[in-house]
Amino acid sequence: MPNCTTFLDANACNPGKIALVVPSRGESYTYADLRDRVARVGCGLRGLGIGHGERVCIYLDSSVEYLVGYLALWRIGAVAVPTNRVYRESEVLYAVRNAGAVAVITDVEGAALVGRIRDRAPTLRHVVAVGGKTDGATPWTDLLRAPADLRAANCRFDDLCQIQYTSGTTGKPKGAMLTHGNWIAAMDAERDVLRITDDDIFLGIYPMGHVGVSWGIATLRAGGTYVVMERFDLARYLDLAREYRATVVASMPPVIHSLLQTPPGTETALATARVLISGGGPLMPGIWKPFHERFGIPIVNAYGLSETIVVGTGTAIRPEHYATADEFKSVGTPVGFSEVKIVDANDSGRELPLGEDGEIALRGPAVALGYWQMPEETRAAFLPDGWFLTGDIGHQDRGGMLYITDRKKDMIVMSGWKIYPTEVEDVLVQHPGVRDAAVFGCPDEHRGEVPVAVVVPADGEKITPDGIIAFARERLAGYKVPRQVILADEVPRVNGWKLLRKRLRELYCDAGTSAA
Repeated sequence: MPNCTTFLDANACNPGKIALVVPSRGESYTYADLRDRVARVGCGLRGLGIGHGERVCIYLDSSVEYLVGYLALWRIGAVAVPTNRVYRESEVLYAVRNAGAVAVITDVEGAALVGRIRDRAPTLRHVVAVGGKTDGATPWTDLLRAPADLRAANCRFDDLCQIQYTSGTTGKPKGAMLTHGNWIAAMDAERDVLRITDDDIFLGIYPMGHVGVSWGIATLRAGGTYVVMERFDLARYLDLAREYRATVVASMPPVIHSLLQTPPGTETALATARVLISGGGPLMPGIWKPFHERFGIPIVNAYGLSETIVVGTGTAIRPEHYATADEFKSVGTPVGFSEVKIVDANDSGRELPLGEDGEIALRGPAVALGYWQMPEETRAAFLPDGWFLTGDIGHQDRGGMLYITDRKKDMIVMSGWKIYPTEVEDVLVQHPGVRDAAVFGCPDEHRGEVPVAVVVPADGEKITPDGIIAFARERLAGYKVPRQVILADEVPRVNGWKLLRKRLRELYCDAGTSAA
């Protein structure tokens, strides 16, 4: 029966091959090293009494220990509950209590925070601390001294191995229940999408608390080398791509936009890259097309969610699509065994014809079992016939290419007119003085909602709200033009990535912006 870590045993047959490189620490790990660490930590966790199906939170910065924690928990048949190290006390408490976690793997500072919530988390039995000793915690180094002869636990395809919390942009975070079968499907789907082989070198920037780490794990599944970048910095990113001759490079829309701002000659840093990945948000044609024209590197524009382990069940545009690349607007065709259909956003039983916007539904082997301890939310999104309602709006063309229009909940309805924020953002970021932009709806007594934009000026640029509105008015239908533009130093994103429109509404709608 399957366990999604057995690829480690296969790859350890080539013991000298480098699996992981951690430039910030001057460290590298062979596949034999990686399997050894995973086995020892798994054995150590089992020695603490952590058993099959029990939940363990990981509360660390992206690191080797984070990745080993994932794999070790899966190895023993336990359930990883990844969290983000920037979480505050209440957010960590929510994850621990909601998951019923029996342990938390964290660092010394995190252990102090966990100590403050321990009396409010009745299931919590153990804290494991990376990087030093602290009262009441088991040192990570103790786990590394455990025996390394740990065979992968016997698991079924539908055995739970992870609870992946959504970013919580609306209400409380929901825990997507991911299984060994989901992860096996995701690793192979992503390997297939990127055509990864053991010769590839992947530069990874996605936070390990996010399902985007799956691209790195897929690289390990294929026997390639995963270069870990814990925190994104553009100059360092380019240095690492050049130094390690990266062939597959993780990216995201804000990064690709930043690359376009770099001076001529920057292209040489990415000379060995045969493909870039984009995900986590819409990639605007106004960014994508100029990037391709300048850098000449195909972008795999991937579409998926926490509930589908990215393209484990999802879509992607691949290099072979570029001959007919639909003006750089699509997220491609279904990957592997994935299926896509478009349904009426108000009646999921009604499938819509090609070209008509509706809610995107996905079905395939990496769709989560549902939401942890949320039966009503599960019934609303996970349909009995296997389809998952994504909450995203889009359509398909005659060639099966999928186009994302917007989030269902983010669509703005003004006096009956439907406004998709990403369409407006695509126009705003084409302004030469704009580095980033976010559009959202604010309540309006007369019109229901009105579009409002927060704009981040490019370095050294002086722009005005009136100038941005005039720019938009020349390029958009009048009803789509933001009624107010707010200049800001940044827009809120999860890990500098996923846009938090709910936070924008909280920050600006109550301030009276909707009266514009």
